[in-house]
Amino acid sequence: MSLKKETPSDQQMHIAALQGNLELLLRVLDSGRVHVDCKDKEGTTPLILAAANNHLNCVQALLEQGADPNARRLTGTCALFFASQGGFLDVVKILLKHDANVDLASFDGGTPLFVACQCNHQDVVEELLARGADIHAQMIDGATPLFITAQNGHTELLKFLLSKGADPNFARKDLASPLWIAAQMGHTQVVAELLKAGADVDAVREDGATPLFKACHKGHLDTITEILKHKPNLGILKNGETVLHAAALFGHSKAVRLLLQSGIPADIKNKEGQTPAELAIEAGYDYIATYINSFQLETDAKSN
Repeated sequence: MSLKKETPSDQQMHIAALQGNLELLLRVLDSGRVHVDCKDKEGTTPLILAAANNHLNCVQALLEQGADPNARRLTGTCALFFASQGGFLDVVKILLKHDANVDLASFDGGTPLFVACQCNHQDVVEELLARGADIHAQMIDGATPLFITAQNGHTELLKFLLSKGADPNFARKDLASPLWIAAQMGHTQVVAELLKAGADVDAVREDGATPLFKACHKGHLDTITEILKHKPNLGILKNGETVLHAAALFGHSKAVRLLLQSGIPADIKNKEGQTPAELAIEAGYDYIATYINSFQLETDAKSN
């Protein structure tokens, strides 16, 4: 029977799987008028629907009837992908028991492990890794499960991944590291754990920005404080700017104060020869320029 053209029986199968209606599901299957892996226009099978909605009894029945655990939608996503995304551990286990491919990726490279990490389902992550999931898998953009975890601020899960050998310095194709993305998002505890695990404090993205630069750009004070404990580069970066320029340009007065107190010269110039105060004035933050200049005067007075 064709898997491409939907029939009324196909539709009933999909409805039964979606709703978790085991009685209807079995009745349609027993009719002999439908294929267990009948697909809708998106390539979705009943098993994918049942798994995505945590209907364990329907998943079990479909697998016993020969449903393909590795059938994929047009996006490349499969039943295990959706079960992992939802955190449905029992469904994940039964799919794996029936030979679901633990690393079957969607067409953007996302495996079940990625979505389990993204959604902070540590029990599912542990099961997937125990069944051989690749902790170093990469999406098309180069992101790893650890990167996705750092991006979403899941501290305990990140610690678990690090304990299992995830590389804290494995960067995306644009050279953004897990630390870089965590700093940009202001996930201070994640930043602390990554630095503790040996993440490069000055890892530079392809645009020349460091983790501290991004934290200053965004004004994440707690994150800035944490990174400063690890002696980051406070001079001119590869992008021609300093972290103080970033804070001043975007109006983060508390970050400016913190950076000046950490020892950055108030009159340090970027590659264009501009001081942080001059950038602040250009951006309309005259009060920040006034503070920087006052700090400089006080510093000069103390040195004399």
